[in-house]
Amino acid sequence: MSSFVLIPGAGGAAWYWSHVVPLLQGAGHQAAAVDLPGDDETAGLPEYTSLVVEAIGEHHGVVLVAQSLGAFTAPLVCEKASVGELVLVNAMIPAPGETPGAWWDNTGWAEAQQSAAKAHGYSTGFDTDTYFLHDIPPEIAAEGEAHQRPEANAVFESVCTFTAWPGIPTRVLSGEGDRFFPLDFQRRVARERLGIEPDVVPGGHLLALANPEGVAEYLLRR
Repeated sequence: MSSFVLIPGAGGAAWYWSHVVPLLQGAGHQAAAVDLPGDDETAGLPEYTSLVVEAIGEHHGVVLVAQSLGAFTAPLVCEKASVGELVLVNAMIPAPGETPGAWWDNTGWAEAQQSAAKAHGYSTGFDTDTYFLHDIPPEIAAEGEAHQRPEANAVFESVCTFTAWPGIPTRVLSGEGDRFFPLDFQRRVARERLGIEPDVVPGGHLLALANPEGVAEYLLRR
């Protein structure tokens, strides 16, 4: 039996993982998603890290799974808790000493996002339906409305203070249809920053809502 601890992305709602956690538990594993205070202007990466470490508790060798912005918390958790494997999903993969606010320009995200939008024929201007909800079942999108909250600026100014990625097995999972972090962009960043080729499953940026079965199957493939 494995123990999975799952970190959400911007907004910090543990609900994001609510369709994956039962699948992991149904396969006989322990699984819990961590709720983070995304809308708290006094909370940055140190506070997020403390909450995830607290959730891990005395568990050893957990599988730590981080979505999008959650990837900035993940390496800090690995320094303070017993993590046996790290899985980054549609991730903002940080460089040591980077802030989430600097990540966008450092990685060339805007140009990649605009190029992909023009190539695939959807709007270059951001809106939630086009970039986040385009492949989410309507009933799940409706379910999630009560859980949405904005991400405060505090975390984007918070430095990811790790010095090197942990020497543990690490995987990167990318959504084939991610419009926010296009697949070619994710591949480049993962290669440059981790030397890893991402694995790919169908789905967009909110992969755990668009394709929970595919995500759970991938996580269980160890």
